[in-house]
Amino acid sequence: MKNLSTRRTFFKTLATSGLVFSGMAGFAPFASSETEKKMKHWDVIVVGGGPGGVPAAVAASRNDAKVLLIEKYGFLGGMATSALVHPYMKYNAGDQIIIRGLFEEFVDILLANGAILDDRKHFDAEPMKWLLDRFVLDSGVQLLLHAQAIGVLKKGKSIQGVRVFHKGGVEDLSADIFIDATGDGDLAAWGGARVEIGREKDHGFQPMTLSFRMAHVDVNRMPDGKEINRLYDQAKAKGEVKNPRENVLKFKSVHPDVIHFNTTRVVGKSALDGWEMTDAEVEGRRQVDDMVRFLKKYIAGFENAYLMKMGAQIGVRESRRIMGEYVLTAEDVLSARHFDDGIACASYDIDIHNPAGSGTEIIRLKEGTYYQIPYRCLITAEIENLIIASRCISATHEAHSSLRVQPIVWAIGQAGGTAAALAIQKKIKPGDLDAKELRHRLVEQKAFI
Repeated sequence: MKNLSTRRTFFKTLATSGLVFSGMAGFAPFASSETEKKMKHWDVIVVGGGPGGVPAAVAASRNDAKVLLIEKYGFLGGMATSALVHPYMKYNAGDQIIIRGLFEEFVDILLANGAILDDRKHFDAEPMKWLLDRFVLDSGVQLLLHAQAIGVLKKGKSIQGVRVFHKGGVEDLSADIFIDATGDGDLAAWGGARVEIGREKDHGFQPMTLSFRMAHVDVNRMPDGKEINRLYDQAKAKGEVKNPRENVLKFKSVHPDVIHFNTTRVVGKSALDGWEMTDAEVEGRRQVDDMVRFLKKYIAGFENAYLMKMGAQIGVRESRRIMGEYVLTAEDVLSARHFDDGIACASYDIDIHNPAGSGTEIIRLKEGTYYQIPYRCLITAEIENLIIASRCISATHEAHSSLRVQPIVWAIGQAGGTAAALAIQKKIKPGDLDAKELRHRLVEQKAFI
């Protein structure tokens, strides 16, 4: 800046635009009356079109709210479609299906279109993309793709608008209630919510994984998992594979000659930093190359196989966790605790991939039991018009490792979207909503609580 007058003009323009930088939280601008007048408005804005954001948007819209769903990619699905996270993990307790509602409805759609096997777990991410389009749009949701949220406009304890960047430029969009379905808790963090990162002792994240698929595999000649792991250990000992994961994790797919691999492991990188994410993506692809060479050289049935696809981005297990009115713990999970305000059920194990390298800690729930996730885990005291509806709800590192999987996040999303619509109808804050009424409405919508 050449002089004081120029500096004053610059900062006056910055304040009027509503954009003020606020340290590590990124963009946390304050709204001005001029900015607010210019913003397009919805009852509910959902940011993030993954397994939390899709059901949140659909649930809010079906409960008569005017809804906008914002997604950074050109398609919906989140980790399922962008990172090829596959298959759906456990959503039953013994013989009882405990995640129903919108998740069950969408799985039925996948099945009717040949996009999931009869086991209702192994799905095809490509047709899923257009099926999600229809699922959302047919429910009355307005959709904005290729739009990256970069900050929030906040006044007092309320978010007035979200700032997004797309090819048309920077745009501020307002709503009465916002739903953070970003997975990383971006809106909550920018808005000043309390945040925890990683495990308690050193803030280490669970590692990231770049999933990939091999096609033209002669599956009838494949050895069993024990033999594949033996050969994998030998290849690692020779230095032919440099991958800290302790075993080869593979799954079948909807295609008979395609095998899905969730077996790379990138440690020590944060999903909250672009430079570290760049390093993680490059390392993930290097590990994929190692694994493809290993499979073709040593594993029967893969001699003529080829790399069919890698995730468009690396899969992220853990980043921020937003601290809400209740923090779900490992004890809650393992004791199969139920709550008066329980709005989603889960039975997936505590499943912690070692943030520092090899090893995976798995602690199983007693067979046939399930725990509930309380509505209070979706609500943060610092922002009165925000609902969290993704893997970053209020939980410890250990509890998060159980609730982070896609079917559970679908149930959380449906509850969050329904809560937003009810709060708007009653003209109250989401935190003031009667949990009994929310639970009743969810049951009406065929959710299992």
